[in-house]
Amino acid sequence: MPAGMKVPIAAVIGFLACAAVSAISAFTASTAFAQSPYSSSADFAKYAMKLRENALLKIEPQVIVPTSSRPSIYSVGGRYPWKTAIVTTIFWVGERPTINNPVPNCTSSWDPDWERTFGGYDNPDSGGRRGYIPATFIPRENPFYVALPYNDVTHGATKPEAPLVIPWFREAFAKFGQSVCRNRWVAIRFRNKVCYAQWSDCGPFRTDHWQYVFGNERPKPNLNGGAGLDVSPAVRDYLGLGSKDSTDWKFVDAREVPPGPWATYGDNNDFVINARKNTERVVSSKGSTTNAPSVIAR
Repeated sequence: MPAGMKVPIAAVIGFLACAAVSAISAFTASTAFAQSPYSSSADFAKYAMKLRENALLKIEPQVIVPTSSRPSIYSVGGRYPWKTAIVTTIFWVGERPTINNPVPNCTSSWDPDWERTFGGYDNPDSGGRRGYIPATFIPRENPFYVALPYNDVTHGATKPEAPLVIPWFREAFAKFGQSVCRNRWVAIRFRNKVCYAQWSDCGPFRTDHWQYVFGNERPKPNLNGGAGLDVSPAVRDYLGLGSKDSTDWKFVDAREVPPGPWATYGDNNDFVINARKNTERVVSSKGSTTNAPSVIAR
C-alpha cells in the first residue's frame, strides 16, 4: 500500500470481521468454503461480503433507553451483564515481579512506559497514600484502574476475533491496531458499595480470554486462586477490599458513570477530558475560567 494512503474504516472493519469468522468458527467457515459453488473472483467477493454483513450484524450495538437522567452510584443499569463472584486481586503501576505476579507493571499491555505516563510509582502502602492517590505526586492517569484478561491488539495488529466479540467495537473503532478496550469504564461491586474504574492493563496472567471478559465463561485457574480481575489501590481503598476478595463487575458506558473520586484525575479520564473542553469553551466565550469544573489534569 502506498505511504499515506487512507483506508476507509468500514473496509478495515469488514476485513477484520471476515477474519474473525474464520478464527472463531474455523470448522464452520471451512465447511462453508468447501461447499461454496463460487468459482470466479467476482462471485467469491459476493460470498465474502455476505460473511462480512453477517459478522457485523452480530456486533450491532444495542439501543438503550435511559430510565434516569442522572446515573446513581448504587443502581447500575446499562446494556452489559454483571460478572459475579470474581476473585479480585490488587495490582499497581510500578509493581515489581513476584512469584504470583511474574510480569512487572512498570509497563502495561498498551503502554511500554506506563509508570512514567502515570507519573510515578502508585505506592499501595497506606502510609504512602493521600486519599486515593500517591502521597508524592498527582497522577497523570486515572488512579482508579483495572486489568482484565484480554487484549484486542497483538504485535500492533487488531486481533481477528475483536470485531465479533467486543460489543462496542463498531462504535469505538478508530484504526487498525488501536485498542478499543483501553480506558473503557467498569463498575466493581463489593458488599453495599460500587466503584468505577477504567480498563488500563491486561491480566491477571492471560490476555486472550475473551470468552470470559465478553462471554459467559468463568476465569481460568491460575496462581491467584482463579482471579479474574485486578484492581488498583484506589479501587481497593474505596471498596475496602482485602488482598483476595470476590467482587462483581460489569462494563458501563462513560455516560453511565456517576460523579465520584474516580472523576478527578487523569488525562485519560472522560470527566477530565470533558471538563477541559468545557473550560476551553468558557475561556473562549467569556475570557474567564470562573465556571470551570473542579477536576485536576496533569
